[in-house]
Amino acid sequence: MSLQYAILIALTEGPRSGYDIAKLFDQSVGFFWRARHSQIYRELGKLKDKAWAVAKEIVQSDKPNRIEFSITEAGREALMQWSRQPTEPQELKDDFLVQLYGIEAIDLDALRANLLARQERHRDLHAQYQAKYKLLENSDILGDIGRRLALEVALIYEREWGDWCTRALDQLSPEALGSQNNVIPIEQEKRA
Repeated sequence: MSLQYAILIALTEGPRSGYDIAKLFDQSVGFFWRARHSQIYRELGKLKDKAWAVAKEIVQSDKPNRIEFSITEAGREALMQWSRQPTEPQELKDDFLVQLYGIEAIDLDALRANLLARQERHRDLHAQYQAKYKLLENSDILGDIGRRLALEVALIYEREWGDWCTRALDQLSPEALGSQNNVIPIEQEKRA
């Protein structure tokens, strides 16, 4: 998916500044698509160039003027065309899984620390998604149903990853590995 469509989705809810869109990404759309603020501002310029969005300057006396973007009919049509394209599941691409696959050549203590950090992150995200889900739980508004369904996938993903981290930590504990826990970190090898 291109970032431009995620921004257009954000603009369907009403006019927004680049800052508003970045904030929205941090609180909702960003659950599923990440973007840096600089990327968002750059993409807004491209949307404006394509006439998929228009910008309006709002004069403010006590701070810099605010630029708000709104989706155009051409932008809505582009979004509709994009929504008709089939989507493919994303390929799994994760440095950590590559490290795990080559476990014999890496520092097990560092791997365990990474697992603990990931476990905590997945649990934190699960809690965030759960809180957002509860706000939409009883709504029958189409937008809320879609958001709820997307959050269900995110909840399953984070719960499963958190549970998997727990199982992996158990299997990779020094006690479980016994004599296999003898990989010497590279720094110690160099000193020996």
